[in-house]
Amino acid sequence: MTNTEPAGVRPYVTLTYAQSLDGSIAAQAGRPLALSGAESLRLTHRLRAQHDGILVGIGTVLIDDPQLTVRLVEGRNPRPVIVDSQLRCPPTARLFRAGTAHPLIATTTLAPESRAKALQQAGARILRLPHTADARVSLPHLLAALRAEGLTSLMVEGGAGIITSFIRSQLVDEIVLTIAPLLVGGMHAISGPLSADTTALPRLRNLTWQQLGSDLIVQGIPYWPTP
Repeated sequence: MTNTEPAGVRPYVTLTYAQSLDGSIAAQAGRPLALSGAESLRLTHRLRAQHDGILVGIGTVLIDDPQLTVRLVEGRNPRPVIVDSQLRCPPTARLFRAGTAHPLIATTTLAPESRAKALQQAGARILRLPHTADARVSLPHLLAALRAEGLTSLMVEGGAGIITSFIRSQLVDEIVLTIAPLLVGGMHAISGPLSADTTALPRLRNLTWQQLGSDLIVQGIPYWPTP
């Protein structure tokens, strides 16, 4: 399936994640690492309550089995969105039992229909979308589909592949980054260089920062300079 740019508007995208001082989000592949302190976790849940949807990749679901809900503050739960090119999401995942609206699972036409039926029975809505040359879900088409579903704002939480893909695709409107005061020497949030031209690397403007507990919260609007 071709990956031409879709027409139309998309949700406002806030990218938020926690990392160590050296940019690590995990010590090693396949193992979750708790980085955020209690106060920055509450901030994350407040941000969730302010968005229509919350998006993670299938790797995050398989490793963390998250609920993707608002639990630490008052507010509504965002609608879960899972990017899952091969429909590996288990129907027993906690997000199906978290009391949120039916999760949206974004996949491609290459994913097995048998897995789609099992996830639909568990309560998911399957979005079959165009795929990229490497058989991944096309993010522009995904965002157009989410806007058609009524989502005007989307919080993207990870993991590393999702973070990198959204930034590379220039589909991020705001970044909220939690920096924990420790060194890990593990897996980085962004994999590989974002541009061979250092003058075109994304930057943040309207930058603000605050300390919550022992964590530093950095917030800003990304932009991509023209070389």
